[in-house]
Amino acid sequence: MTGLRVLIADDHPIVRAGVRALFAGYPDIDVVGEAATGEEAVTLARHLAPDVVLCDLRMGDGMDGVAATAQLRALTPAPAVIILTTFDRDAEILGAIEAGASGYVLKDAPPDAIARAVREAAAGRLALSPELSERVVQVLRAPRVRLTDREQEVLRLLDTGASNPQIAKALFVTEATVKTHLVHIFAKLGVDSRSRAVAVARERGLL
Repeated sequence: MTGLRVLIADDHPIVRAGVRALFAGYPDIDVVGEAATGEEAVTLARHLAPDVVLCDLRMGDGMDGVAATAQLRALTPAPAVIILTTFDRDAEILGAIEAGASGYVLKDAPPDAIARAVREAAAGRLALSPELSERVVQVLRAPRVRLTDREQEVLRLLDTGASNPQIAKALFVTEATVKTHLVHIFAKLGVDSRSRAVAVARERGLL
């Protein structure tokens, strides 16, 4: 009986070796290839036709896991994609799912959980832990925040730790104008401090 065909995409050789070794203990899963970049993952998937691609979220300066997922899902036949990563921010999880990923698994998950995710994804089901599933639902239910271009600029500067005078100087506006923008940003994000504004903006993928 032929096992599920899996392609591993990660820019760290040690991680790829570790995942390959992990699957050696599961006779129903066969690793058919390894890729060090998102671009290589798409090329190999086109030739190897894996059932599932385990893809890291961040892979150096090239194509990231979300972009790779979108291209992998556009192939014919299209493999299921599971993001295997150390990052668990809500915005990143949602971005991967929106790009077509069938699952999102953290690298410190137990081997059986990773193997189960591969089987679930290959069967056409969503492979998310109950905790991550609940977080995705909460993010989807949250109202979409729309910031103006100027508010986005202020927020990005806020993220660097810039003070109001520094933001005013960078944007060639008055400090009073900066304070007005901050009031609007705080209201839209439902926060009452600069640090919370940055934290919530990150959670919602605005930074």
